[in-house]
Amino acid sequence: MPKQPVRVTIFHQSYSLLAEDDPREVLELAQQLDELMVSIAERSASSDSTGVAVLACFHLADKLRAAEKRLKSYEAESARMSELLKETIETT
Repeated sequence: MPKQPVRVTIFHQSYSLLAEDDPREVLELAQQLDELMVSIAERSASSDSTGVAVLACFHLADKLRAAEKRLKSYEAESARMSELLKETIETT
């Protein structure tokens, strides 16, 4: 499937992006990022776009790190349960 151009607005700036899959996903992500940046700007003393973008990046990086930790925990639990099942099957 060829990439499709998608026009989005993030923090009062318009961007033309290429969507590899569903353009609606790109639009949804852009809307969420716009909402995050607007929210940050409303709570900060300055609405400097670069500063707001950096704070948004930190927020998203923090969310990513938390998700990675949860995933690692789930993977460890899955491996532990798999080993328990394997042991149970071998002893029966």
